[in-house]
Amino acid sequence: MARLDSFLRLVLEQKASDLHFSAGDTPTIRHDGDLVRLPFRQLSDAEARRFLIEILDDEKRAEFNEKGDLDFVYHLPGYGRFRANYFEQARGMSGVFRIIPNSRPTLDDLGMPPATRELTSHNNGLILVTGPTGAGKTTTLAALVNEINQNSPRHIITVEDPIEFIHTPAQSVVTQRQVGLHVESFSTALRSALREAPDVLVVGEMRDVETMMLALQAAETGVLVFGTLHTNSAATAVDRIMDAVPEGSREQVRGILSVLLRGVIAQHLIKRASGEGRIAAVEVLLQSYAVSHLIREDKIHQLDALLQSTDLEGSGMVSLDTCLLNYLHKGLVTVHDAVRVAKDPEWLREQAAMIPDED
Repeated sequence: MARLDSFLRLVLEQKASDLHFSAGDTPTIRHDGDLVRLPFRQLSDAEARRFLIEILDDEKRAEFNEKGDLDFVYHLPGYGRFRANYFEQARGMSGVFRIIPNSRPTLDDLGMPPATRELTSHNNGLILVTGPTGAGKTTTLAALVNEINQNSPRHIITVEDPIEFIHTPAQSVVTQRQVGLHVESFSTALRSALREAPDVLVVGEMRDVETMMLALQAAETGVLVFGTLHTNSAATAVDRIMDAVPEGSREQVRGILSVLLRGVIAQHLIKRASGEGRIAAVEVLLQSYAVSHLIREDKIHQLDALLQSTDLEGSGMVSLDTCLLNYLHKGLVTVHDAVRVAKDPEWLREQAAMIPDED
């Protein structure tokens, strides 16, 4: 058994989410979003390198030595799987490991709003899942894929780096491809996917303008495309795409997005008031005449105000602050933690102050 395995078992036993194993620091776990240092000595570069290199096969060692960076999935038999990233930094070699849950998540498990399930019924278009690093985007994406797989006879192609959740074909045919293992890059995989008769195309991360444009092209051809972006809100997700494309193409892309953007799910993970785990605070932007108009007319900055509108009741759309207020009413989160991620902290404090105390 590799020496690093004992630290990874501890992550599982403590119900933490991550292990940070870095030269120049003590091993650290992330528990409910907080970093907790383990009672262990500070690691030298040589020591960290011995621990980390030990679990790599010859091919992965060669790749890391060549590039100084490595993404892979590590399987700890009898315990679980971890998404791992190795990299070089100022003090030496480091690795970060994140637990991959053994079971495929469902939308109900994650407490997603009803509108997210409705998004999976579209036959074509673009759906974005956004949020900061560590917000659970991959888990939400897996739940959306699982929803389609369990209920609809479609061909689903996923392009991931790396593959985390394994989807066993149910109603759908599921093809999963890993960048660096099965295909060279996201863009190469997307070009290939368009020749493989997909009904649903899942892009693990829309990292560059080429991948974004290919995803839009797929949506135009009648495919339902899911993708993730590292943004904090639905509006900034649309902004990110517009900022990435060349200026000469922006008017065309605005027109495409105004027609084909079916929805954006933007999420943040915050601690539960009970102290047991975290919950996703979710913002949902859905296609509507008003949303399409604002995108087409280059008034994306007004999408936040639209989401905050009281006229949205019954539309399925939810603003982040409304979701947080709902959690406060249910006692699921604390005011302190809700305010930290709110778009309008003062409004949320005022609304929270009007919630009656439970006897």
